Amino acid sequence: MPLLNPGDPFPRLTISTTDGQALAIPDAFAGDFAVVLFNRGAWCPFCNAQLRAFERASATLAETGIRVAALSVDDKETAAEMAAKNKLTFPVGYGADARAVAELTGAFVNPDPVYLQSTGFVLDPAGNVIVSVYSSGAIGRLVPDDVVGLVRYVREHVA
Repeated sequence: MPLLNPGDPFPRLTISTTDGQALAIPDAFAGDFAVVLFNRGAWCPFCNAQLRAFERASATLAETGIRVAALSVDDKETAAEMAAKNKLTFPVGYGADARAVAELTGAFVNPDPVYLQSTGFVLDPAGNVIVSVYSSGAIGRLVPDDVVGLVRYVREHVA
């Protein structure tokens, strides 16, 4: 599984969201910067903290033109409960086929139980990867302040 490098187009990935939508990434974010977060599941305290941090930063992310989506292997009910508990307003995907997602993106998969390790991508308005953060375990993940700073830098310095 090749890792996604800066400049690579993000692969087409359609996720089912807890609000009953089908979100086609990267097309759904065309024209905006985006953050795509794979998380280990509702049971993971580090993942919950990361998702809450992105929610707390939602106003700054929005004014910077950055949209967010999250995805896990959790079933719909579990993902919806986690989203409600954390008051998440961005799309939360569920039911990911961990191995299929890993084949597309290079994300690490925990073998047993099967879930996606924390993985984060920042995409440009054309759907290309600006940065990818791959974790093989509980820690090592994107944080909102870094994403905002990166996008502001890209806007100012990359034509």
